[in-house]
Amino acid sequence: MQLYIKPKKKEEVLSTLKSLGEGLLKDIEQGKNPSIDVPTRTLRNVKFDVKERRLYLGGYVSRRYLLHLGQIRSFTQLAGVAALAKKLIEENKHVSLRETFYILKRTIPGLNKNIVDEQEESNRAVEELELVINALREQLHINANKLGAVAGNVVIRDRGDLIDWSKLGSGGWSVPSNVEDIEFVKVDAKFILYVEKAAVWERLHEDKVWKKLNCIIVASQGQATRGIRRLLQRLNYEHGLPIYVLTDADPWGVYIYSVIKFGSIALAHVSDRLAVPSAKFLGLKPSDVKKYGLEKHLIKLKEIDIKRLKEVRNYDWFKDNKEWQKEFDLMEKMGAKAELEALAARGITFISEKYLPEKIKEQDWLD
Repeated sequence: MQLYIKPKKKEEVLSTLKSLGEGLLKDIEQGKNPSIDVPTRTLRNVKFDVKERRLYLGGYVSRRYLLHLGQIRSFTQLAGVAALAKKLIEENKHVSLRETFYILKRTIPGLNKNIVDEQEESNRAVEELELVINALREQLHINANKLGAVAGNVVIRDRGDLIDWSKLGSGGWSVPSNVEDIEFVKVDAKFILYVEKAAVWERLHEDKVWKKLNCIIVASQGQATRGIRRLLQRLNYEHGLPIYVLTDADPWGVYIYSVIKFGSIALAHVSDRLAVPSAKFLGLKPSDVKKYGLEKHLIKLKEIDIKRLKEVRNYDWFKDNKEWQKEFDLMEKMGAKAELEALAARGITFISEKYLPEKIKEQDWLD
């Protein structure tokens, strides 16, 4: 199984969409009930490839029929998104997920029912089309909201404009949801640091960590967006930059790392284009609490945190990892979590001047 697959070119995506439409038209002309096969995203169909170290979808599919009362809406939603994507690619236009919802929100002739009533339905149809034609949502010219920032000694070309990530002020470069057409003109960095929290990213940016450690600093607000995950993967595979993840020492932070490294269950079908199996967890580790004197700055785990801890530690990719289990045991024993901001108790710039340089030098991370 090949891990890294370059996304299809625009012409390939358009051709696949046309073939899908032609197949449906042929069914109608032959008097058949038009149908679309959709790979299922149920838990039983999500597998973990131990060798490639990522999630992927199995072979189960469900068939959607047009002439079926229970499936006509989901079929029409999927066909509607496909028609919209074809139009967008041909006209070289882009729309947001919210705009997609409003474009599809119309009545099915003869049924007095809307194609979609909620945005969740159109979002799901977009993800299903990804499955059907094996292309990223962003290649369908359908984008999500921007959420994330990056800074570093990197120059890119984005739609003809040269952008220097080292000269964009306090806010950095705002990472779009679609990074497929970005060209890396110059990349001068040793590694990438993904930070869970925007506030911590701002501390690192103000302290010019990206310049002092010759790295790229990237942040979202919590779970990394698809645009950021794709950007991380491109920089990792195209430029050989290691990825280090920095989150709170809690089950939710570990899951953020897990998604970046292995992929997510919900998006297992695009793990080959989003996951970075070589990513390392730099911290904050439960064992860092004692090492850096943070014992007085812990937050008690709630029931929901404890439940999440049990789930995460039993993931296939964690349950046999002794180092990770040791950290999980320690978190459970402490009955508490530590936030990245707790490092500020040791000094405002402690994370930039002491914690990160020491971690990198000692290669103190988890795989």
